[in-house]
Amino acid sequence: MDDFRTRMLAGEMLAGTFVKTPAIEMVEVLALSGLDFACLDAEHAPFDRGRIDACLALGRALGFPLLVRVAEATPPALMQALDAGAAGVVVPHVDSAAAAARIAKACRYGHGGRGFAGSTRSAGYGTRSMGDVLSDGPKPLVIAQIEDPEGVDACEGIAATPGVDGIFLGPADLSVSHGKMDQTSPELMAAIDRVGAACAASGKPYMTFTPDVEKAAAWRAHGFSVFFVASEHAWMLQGARAVAKGIKALG
Repeated sequence: MDDFRTRMLAGEMLAGTFVKTPAIEMVEVLALSGLDFACLDAEHAPFDRGRIDACLALGRALGFPLLVRVAEATPPALMQALDAGAAGVVVPHVDSAAAAARIAKACRYGHGGRGFAGSTRSAGYGTRSMGDVLSDGPKPLVIAQIEDPEGVDACEGIAATPGVDGIFLGPADLSVSHGKMDQTSPELMAAIDRVGAACAASGKPYMTFTPDVEKAAAWRAHGFSVFFVASEHAWMLQGARAVAKGIKALG
C-alpha cells in the first residue's frame, strides 16, 4: 500500500477502474488483472458498510490497493472507509478550499479530526500501540473530486490544501453541470486545463475517469497520470457484446 502511494505521488502512470459490484469475488478477479488499483464506488453503487469492509479485507490480503469513493463527504463516511483499511478515499463534490481543508482534517488523526480506535483493521485489531499507529509512515490518500463549476473556480486553493494528496476531475458531472449532452465542450476542456495547471503548481497528481485506453491517450497531454478506466460492468458488457455479435455472425 505504501508503494502505491509513493508511485501515485511521484506521478507514475497508473491504471485502475471503478468497482460497481459489491462482491469480494470481483475484487479477487481484478487483483489478477495487472491493474494498479481499483476504487469501490460507494457513491453510485450499492455498497453498504459490510460490503466495503469485506472487499477491503480481501484487497489488503492480496496486496491489491483499493480506494473508496465515499457516498458523502462526512467524517463518519471517511472514518469508516479508512478504519476498514482503504488505501485512500475519493471525495465527491469538493467545491472550495474550505471544504478540502475539512475533508483533509477528517481523514487525519488529531484534535477535531479522525477519531482513534485501536480495534480497527487499519490499527491491527489491537495488536499495535497507539504510538505505532499514529507515527506509522505514509497516510491513506485523500483525493478531492472536482465535478462542479464552483470546484473549478476554487481548484487552485483545493489543490494547494495541505492533506489533499491528489485531484480527480469528474468529466461527466462537470459536463452535465454545464448543461451539455457529451464530454467534448469547450467548457470542459478549459476546466481540464485549469485544474491540471493547479495540480502542476501544487505538485499534486491529476486523475480522471476515461471509458477506454484511447481516451486516456488523448487526454494524457492535459497532465493526467492516474486513470480510472471504465468499470467491471462496462468490461463485462463489452466482452459479452463482442461474443454475441461474433456467434450471430457465424449463421
